[in-house]
Amino acid sequence: MEERIRYPEIDRFIRKTIKRESGLLKCLEDYASTHFIPIISPETAALLKVLVRIHRPGRILEVGTAIGYSALIMAAASEGKTHIDTIEIDDEIAGMAEHHFRQSGYGHCIRVLRGDAVDILQCLTTPYDMIFLDASKGQYPEFLPECLRLLKEGGILLSDNVLYKGLVAREGQVEHKHRTIAVRLNEYLESLCRNPLLDTAIIPIGDGLALSYRLGGDGTQPCNA
Repeated sequence: MEERIRYPEIDRFIRKTIKRESGLLKCLEDYASTHFIPIISPETAALLKVLVRIHRPGRILEVGTAIGYSALIMAAASEGKTHIDTIEIDDEIAGMAEHHFRQSGYGHCIRVLRGDAVDILQCLTTPYDMIFLDASKGQYPEFLPECLRLLKEGGILLSDNVLYKGLVAREGQVEHKHRTIAVRLNEYLESLCRNPLLDTAIIPIGDGLALSYRLGGDGTQPCNA
């Protein structure tokens, strides 16, 4: 599919300039590339790392574990001081991720919740300081109410892949196999940007990232005094 969010020369420059991962994370990048497993882009990983360092979340919820790459990015950024719950529907992939967590030394702070995210989200009750949404794009609208319920005031919601190769902004007909996802993501972005409980920025890095800040219960800035 044609890429219509970023410029290839800018991507190459950014990826050459930013500090890249080494060790296990580099091995996971190579494995994902070889086996066509989607993981976050290097520039998205860099932003995620910085946000964790700035926000210092005590608890993070990730929706969509895959092989554990982004969870390990967040665990490393917090130096293992943040508890991370991560949801994965594929049992085999979840097992791989758990192996990587143990291998990394961050297994003590990452818990894999196996099953359908829609069902698991409804069962969670403890609030989170940060939520990273990186699962089935067509289900983002269903995830949002539960994510808002679970996100603390002053918390951050990160939604990956929201521009979907630029198809959410394409005028005219979108190919049938991509049309439903593009429509659903448009609905999701409208819900984010119009929700009175959120301040949202849409950032054209990776496959598009929405960064939302959870305001107070009445849509005001939380008071920390």
